[in-house]
Amino acid sequence: MYLWLKILHVSAMVLWFAGLFFLPRLLVARHRGERDADPGCSGVVANRVFFRLASPAALVAIASGMTLIAYGPDGAWLVVKLVLVTGVVLLHLYMGVVLYELGQGRDRHGVAFYRILGWAPLPVLLAIAALTAAKPATVGDLPPPPGTEAIPAVAHRGHRRLRRRQRPRRCHGGS
Repeated sequence: MYLWLKILHVSAMVLWFAGLFFLPRLLVARHRGERDADPGCSGVVANRVFFRLASPAALVAIASGMTLIAYGPDGAWLVVKLVLVTGVVLLHLYMGVVLYELGQGRDRHGVAFYRILGWAPLPVLLAIAALTAAKPATVGDLPPPPGTEAIPAVAHRGHRRLRRRQRPRRCHGGS
């Protein structure tokens, strides 16, 4: 069950981010009046991408991610990941506001803004992937979560020294 839940989570996240990457491209095409930006069609396509692809995928990704949290992952990486996911949710909601304003005939941004908006999910996606792959017990100077011991990051030679220190010491007393 856990594996299938992870597959569902990752698949939904891929669809969600595909929508987040594609929506700004549609907005750039619409703003520049490109060939694929027919005024009668571009708004419909953007709304379909947002409401029928990205939003349901976001809900499935968040719901399956919350269910995966119930399996008990620990570490500071999870807190940082949830903060990043909150940022992606806010970006998603902002794109919905932009679509609403465009539907009302208010275009407040230029092409450069939409291009930057199109690249904004990439560093967040890479950070989420790196955190999820590495799963550090602690981040920076943060203490490890209660009930877990942080494993010190040591070099190869330092690992041997650490091992020697952890061996039980023999008493050289007079017995």
